[in-house]
Amino acid sequence: MKIDIWSDFVCPFCYIGKRHIEEAAKEIEDITFEYHSYELDPTAPEKYDGSIQKYFAEIKGMSAAQADDMIHQVTTMANNAGLDYHYEKVRHGNTVKPHRLFQYAKTQGKGNEFMEVAKEAYFINGEWLNGDDTLLELAEKIGLDKEASTKVLQSDDYLEAMRQDIATAQQIGVQGVPFFVIDGKYGVSGAQPVDTFKQVLKDVQEQNA
Repeated sequence: MKIDIWSDFVCPFCYIGKRHIEEAAKEIEDITFEYHSYELDPTAPEKYDGSIQKYFAEIKGMSAAQADDMIHQVTTMANNAGLDYHYEKVRHGNTVKPHRLFQYAKTQGKGNEFMEVAKEAYFINGEWLNGDDTLLELAEKIGLDKEASTKVLQSDDYLEAMRQDIATAQQIGVQGVPFFVIDGKYGVSGAQPVDTFKQVLKDVQEQNA
């Protein structure tokens, strides 16, 4: 069984959904995951100058109190999934550069590992994902070649691969992430509960049999 997942590094539900689908898949043999690039907010600046609460208030048109309430709800969901979000440390920006490095990581068989460490860096450690030093540390952490990674960051390499992932998402009707496609046929949107994912995977297994 193969699960394709469209995801962005700064999407809180993508990290939660990642944990949920991984937990649901523990009982499935011969299962593979492949992540694909998606930009949650293509209009975001390279580095947002302000708190994440201010950013949410600006892009979603909510009050500071409403932004705080949303952050509290998401943080609680993350905690329930075993993730320790620290929104007070989040440093926001667009995700083009980390997605390009992710695409390089995929060519080295380390795309899934990069997706994990980059989400951890953003949501838990408060790292700025467009910083070359941060990205090179992540590359080193998962065993990517430093010289090759540096070349990617200092160029437009893998930009087309990122755009192709996004174009594919548009073609299949993805309107938000996380979005899961199971065996190329069954689509599931959002960070569904573990039990929901378990039932979907079970249904697919039965249909395949």
